Amino acid sequence: MAKKTPLQDTRNIGIMAHIDAGKTTTTERILYYTGKTHKIGEVHEGAATMDWMIQEQERGVTITSAATTCFWNYPSGAKDGHTYKIQIIDTPGHVDFTSEVERSLRVLDGTVAVFDAVAGVQPQSETVWRQAKRYNVPTIAYINKYDRVGADFKHAIQTMKDRLGANAVAAQLPMGSEDQFWGLIDLVTVEAWDFKADDKGMTYPEKMDAIPEDYLAEAEELHQELLDAAADFDEELMELILMEEEVTVEQIRAALRKGVLSTELNLVYVGSSYKNKGVQELLDAVVEYLPSPLDVPAIVGVNPDTDEEETREADNKAPFSALAFKIMTDPYVGKLTYLRCYSGRLDAGSYVINSVNGKKERIGRLLEMHSNEQHDIDYISAGDICAAVGLKNTTTGETLCDEDHPIILESIEFAEPVIDIAVEPKTKAEQDKMGAALQRLAEE
Repeated sequence: MAKKTPLQDTRNIGIMAHIDAGKTTTTERILYYTGKTHKIGEVHEGAATMDWMIQEQERGVTITSAATTCFWNYPSGAKDGHTYKIQIIDTPGHVDFTSEVERSLRVLDGTVAVFDAVAGVQPQSETVWRQAKRYNVPTIAYINKYDRVGADFKHAIQTMKDRLGANAVAAQLPMGSEDQFWGLIDLVTVEAWDFKADDKGMTYPEKMDAIPEDYLAEAEELHQELLDAAADFDEELMELILMEEEVTVEQIRAALRKGVLSTELNLVYVGSSYKNKGVQELLDAVVEYLPSPLDVPAIVGVNPDTDEEETREADNKAPFSALAFKIMTDPYVGKLTYLRCYSGRLDAGSYVINSVNGKKERIGRLLEMHSNEQHDIDYISAGDICAAVGLKNTTTGETLCDEDHPIILESIEFAEPVIDIAVEPKTKAEQDKMGAALQRLAEE
């Protein structure tokens, strides 16, 4: 088994958006750039890796959340960079499948909210944003489809402020727009990057000698806005700015990270995932500003024996605790139970207790998921997301833990159904099949 990534180098993130904002396309580019896939799968061709269900491929929409793990060498383009593990859950954008977003946000440490550069905030954008706020999940924004006619970066940010009440602050400034979108200005380092037109995003953008004159004044203005936003979260930085002393890039990034982790600041990035522009910089931002499992508060639960509140730190040496956040039936493996491990270690073949119903469960196999593909792993530890095979008495929202250190973690609340419908099979044989199918759906 591969060497475990340190917790501080792990990111558990979700990609969330209104339908057709380019969420799955963005995820596909992330998989390509991190080396997880070697061919880009397009949604409109029914070839997206993360949309593996036949219904998803036929309709070109995400129906069920899909998980994967990839590794990113930070910073982008550096040969001697540091490797980070990014566990991603790609969530549906359609309102009908909002429960998939709910279950994912419950177990994630950070999210990337994707917005359409033309439409800005859309109805389902508001829904998923509220869900992230309810779970206090730090969020950065990505304005996608900047190559489209009518794309407006400032308008998209303003809709975030007006409709979401977000403290949205630009971290980048696009150069050009629509089909002439050709580069980015990093407002932290105040450097310009040129997307090389002939390589279609296959390599990292080229650093320019200077910011073009046409963009210099706006870049300086937005850089100052970014500095002011960062200073709100770091008194030392504020003093340096007031004293008009030199401020380093590291100090700015540290202050911005504090703001993002507090959920009071939402940095905004821009790109065109379909045209392979801006995704590598977005990956850098995920590493720079979204939390590791060590950066989020310890998970809180209740001891079922004493009814007293307890916490579990993200520590491999702490007692094991995990939340089952999704049940799925695989035609070859059978029932898969998706777990987020919050503390301790769990080995394949070991026994745990379901602290909600008191039943003992044997972990047959542990699988690292890549959409609908599986790879056996020997164990999981704090911060890991995986699927377990062999659990017979565990459903969504229930806690698995060490038998000697029981704890019940907060469950997952789903929205009340708004439509009832009756389905009647034509034959007795179909009735039996429908009964089994409905039972599987109820488990999920």
